[in-house]
Amino acid sequence: MLKLGAIDIGTNSMRMIIAKIENRRIVKSSKFLNTTRMGHRVDQTGRLSDEAMDRNIHALKEFMEIAKKEKIEKLPIIATSAVRDAKNKDIFIKRAKEEVHVFVDVINGQREAELGFMGVLKGLERDDENILVLDIGGGSTEFILGNKEGIKHLISINIGAVRMTEKFVTTDPVSKKEVEHMKKEIDDKIKDTISSLCKFKIDRVIGIGGTATTLAAVSKKMNVYDQEKIHQTKLSHEKVKNILNEFLSKNLDDRKKIDGLQSKRADIITAGTIILDRVLKGVQMDHITISEYDNLEGLIFEKLNGKL
Repeated sequence: MLKLGAIDIGTNSMRMIIAKIENRRIVKSSKFLNTTRMGHRVDQTGRLSDEAMDRNIHALKEFMEIAKKEKIEKLPIIATSAVRDAKNKDIFIKRAKEEVHVFVDVINGQREAELGFMGVLKGLERDDENILVLDIGGGSTEFILGNKEGIKHLISINIGAVRMTEKFVTTDPVSKKEVEHMKKEIDDKIKDTISSLCKFKIDRVIGIGGTATTLAAVSKKMNVYDQEKIHQTKLSHEKVKNILNEFLSKNLDDRKKIDGLQSKRADIITAGTIILDRVLKGVQMDHITISEYDNLEGLIFEKLNGKL
């Protein structure tokens, strides 16, 4: 059985997939996550901090050890919003090469969106619909509209759960004033995109990334994360708004106690959920489907297509 792996260095976390392949399909996979906060204060300083780089180099070493034990010697490693926005990204790329002996590919928003869309398509039970894939990350949000024939519209916008939290949140719980300021900023930044998307027929909105999967876990009160139970979860917009109100009613310590919410994501989940709420309102969709297949699976299938 063929075994492949891939790593994604995001703004909030680093993730790795180890996938077993049969007949060009993923039959079983394991995902590993380390909340490394690469994007901490990048929006304010324009630079990756030494501490953030240290955390990510350490996590890379741990992930590469796991890959070695799984007998995967070469695997694609991508970095997204935080690294591509940083003026000193070359320092991190050099450190990864010298200290971990790996090449980190810093990809643009378009390629990030394409990988996410490819991953989602492979995880669908049916592929005859026009889908809007929404990837709310730590530093950016990708909007990808298309179907099995390809992508019709895509854009990456610099709104993300970490970026919005660092820009607007100073109170605990988050104040009504800060929520309104955040909503206005998000609405202003997505206005043109929403206008473009509404020209197309959208059959389904599919959410990928940490915000989407966390909301699914919270809705199921999931103490132990189970990606098979998360995949294809449907959430109504009303449910999303109810969960958001729960987040807004609690301080950080109390949010950390919510079933299904990882404590390390508790400080940024409110902002991520507000982004989702504003997008669903904009495209006038009353529910979202959550996908566990995302850009990591996209990388696997890209490598698979190049290998076989």
